[in-house]
Amino acid sequence: MVTRWVRLGAFVLLALPNLVIGTWAMVAPENWFDSFPGIDPRLVAADPPYNQHLATDAGAGFFATGLALAVAAVWGRRSGILIGLVAYAGFSVPHALFHALHPAPGLTGSEDVVNVVLLASSLVFAAVIAWGALRSVDP
Repeated sequence: MVTRWVRLGAFVLLALPNLVIGTWAMVAPENWFDSFPGIDPRLVAADPPYNQHLATDAGAGFFATGLALAVAAVWGRRSGILIGLVAYAGFSVPHALFHALHPAPGLTGSEDVVNVVLLASSLVFAAVIAWGALRSVDP
């Protein structure tokens, strides 16, 4: 079993946001497209047009990533956490790179930078959690 802070970090910082975002996008894709993240700037709507299929599929990707991390956090084994983090990176690295390389037409330059910094910071959290999983084990 990995230490509690690794499990809690994987769940709270990575799994839970992905589960919420994914569920929202799958259950109410148009609302998610128009409103995400729930405050201005609205990030998804900044890159129109709306596509229900794409929004629902994106939500499924967020949800699946969050589910993998949640199961890993509950299970608590190093191998599970690392597999969950690989799944997270497999989704999050291309996601962050896309936003870094393709500014959204509906965002200002500074809003695009903030978006990319937030996406990249989640990868830093994932790296810290991976480091913790590799370095520590509860007795």
